[in-house]
Amino acid sequence: MKVVSIISTKGGVGKTTTAANLGGFAADAGLRVLLLDLDVQPTLSSYFTLALRAPAGIYEMLAFAERRIEQLVSRTAVAGLDLVLSNDDRGELNTLLLHAPDGRLRLRHLLPALAPLYDLVLIDTQGARSVMLEMAVLASDLALSPVTPEILAARELRRGTLQLIEDIAPYRHLGIEPPPLYLLINRLPPVSSNARLIQQTLRQVFQDHAGVRVLDTDVPAIEAYPRAATRGLPVHRVEFRQPAGRVAPTALQTMRTLASELFPQWQERFALVTGRPDAQATAGSASHGERP
Repeated sequence: MKVVSIISTKGGVGKTTTAANLGGFAADAGLRVLLLDLDVQPTLSSYFTLALRAPAGIYEMLAFAERRIEQLVSRTAVAGLDLVLSNDDRGELNTLLLHAPDGRLRLRHLLPALAPLYDLVLIDTQGARSVMLEMAVLASDLALSPVTPEILAARELRRGTLQLIEDIAPYRHLGIEPPPLYLLINRLPPVSSNARLIQQTLRQVFQDHAGVRVLDTDVPAIEAYPRAATRGLPVHRVEFRQPAGRVAPTALQTMRTLASELFPQWQERFALVTGRPDAQATAGSASHGERP
């Protein structure tokens, strides 16, 4: 089971959109995918229509170490894509975990119980430095940070997200290596010299930075992403054909390239995803088999 936390100490960079679309694409490729919504604002929890809503959510999982799948896991309308809902309305988990002896390691200790049931776990986090954010990173094999091509976002990346990775380095003494940090240039305008300059600068700055990698894949600022969110669908199902006269790749191409770069072991599966509803229904029913 691969565990990826989608992180940034800056809000509004596209963490939830990235988690929803990456999860939806991986599920359509036949992977068993679980989304964990750790954000107090439950945007990811309301992105997809639910086919089955579990009675509990992330609060019970973290506060009471709930492990029963039938209590925790809701099923989305996307075959193969499950979700643990955010239900910490008052933000109590942060305080609870701050004072718990195992607070920052609790999720790391709970996730192995899910390993037989899922191939991929994607963790959506809050856009602020917190114990919850540190806990998510320490439970992950990889941390993915969307970065918008703006100078303020680039500065916050260095001041916030990179500092977080450095601050959890002492956990190496417990045999826990901080995960590699992958930077995803998100919402890249089709024509913007300033955005391109910041993109190039980020690549140059982190070219030789151990543990940090700027992905080759960029996510363009195209209308398909908000349209997909409005419809509650993975973006590759909304835009799988090249619009006339546009240079930017289709959303399907972008998600396939991103998923393949992050998870090369599943590249052959990703190549088969078409995004077309008729083909997708057949692929989903054939690939997933029995559900957990």
